[in-house]
Amino acid sequence: MPSDTMRAIRLHEHGGPEVLREDRVPIPEPGPGEVLVRVHAVGVNPPDWYLRGGLTSVPGEPESTVRLPAVPGTDVSGVVEAVAPDVDDLAVGDEVFGLLRFPGFHGSAYAEYVAAPASDLARKPYGIDHVHAAGAPMAGLTAWQFLIEAGHDHPSPFQAARHRPTALDADSKVLVNGAAGGVGHFAVQLAKWKGAHVTAVASGAHEAFLRDLGADRFIDYTKSRPEELVHDVDLVLDAVGGPDSRRFLRTLKRGGAQFPVLPGDFDAEETARLGVTVSTAQVRSNGAQLAELGRLLDAGTVRVAVDSTFPLARARAAHERAARGHLQGKIVLTVEQVTAPR
Repeated sequence: MPSDTMRAIRLHEHGGPEVLREDRVPIPEPGPGEVLVRVHAVGVNPPDWYLRGGLTSVPGEPESTVRLPAVPGTDVSGVVEAVAPDVDDLAVGDEVFGLLRFPGFHGSAYAEYVAAPASDLARKPYGIDHVHAAGAPMAGLTAWQFLIEAGHDHPSPFQAARHRPTALDADSKVLVNGAAGGVGHFAVQLAKWKGAHVTAVASGAHEAFLRDLGADRFIDYTKSRPEELVHDVDLVLDAVGGPDSRRFLRTLKRGGAQFPVLPGDFDAEETARLGVTVSTAQVRSNGAQLAELGRLLDAGTVRVAVDSTFPLARARAAHERAARGHLQGKIVLTVEQVTAPR
């Protein structure tokens, strides 16, 4: 029966996964430059549990406007249900996927419907389903903007200089740490697409998976220290970060670069002495880049690995799975349509 309300997962207070609960809320109206998307699947990302835990502003962004109760989520795949009058490039019935309003916490994707900026969306690749498409936007664009093309001139909140990806080709050697996770498994594939020799670092359970994605060499960090085995690489993409990230500087050749996806602890004197650089970026919504990534997904050149799926109503269980770590790809929420808008 047509309705003016929909199911959505909201948090009314900050805390653990238990604060996520299903509510009925008004179906949003698309504003200027937006479309209404009937959501089929939602990708689960770290900012979702950062918001749940109490972080309400993204570094470098204006003061938070997040108000509780809030609907988390940024990654969606679904079908266009309605289009604002000023949107020309999308139509009702188009299958789309996207990273919504990032950086920021206003994606509101954990719901049956979402009002989405058309510029944040791309047409879903025909060759993959909504579940796999929903796993691609944030992780895929992060890898893309670190490795292939930043795609914007916004200054990074983490450094003064603009991040510039390293040109990769058949002569390049790349090490990806945290290679089995969301960003990591995209980074492995994009580096291979550019022809690079890729060393993947993860726990031993992920070796077959990563070799299947194209990794030329695999190192089980639970048994060996990568910095003692790898030398003279051109680029390290570290999807783990933290205080131990600087140990990978020793794997680089002079003139090489390390790209920490998450904050690390680096010493300017050490990097200068080694003759290497450290550069980071902040992923931003970009429908045009997502369309480029979509073509690789459609061709099977890049694949989305799905660690696990949960129905929307079990968002708490999805966050509990994320907290256990050691993911192989992405966690995705599936959205069974039970509400039709008037």
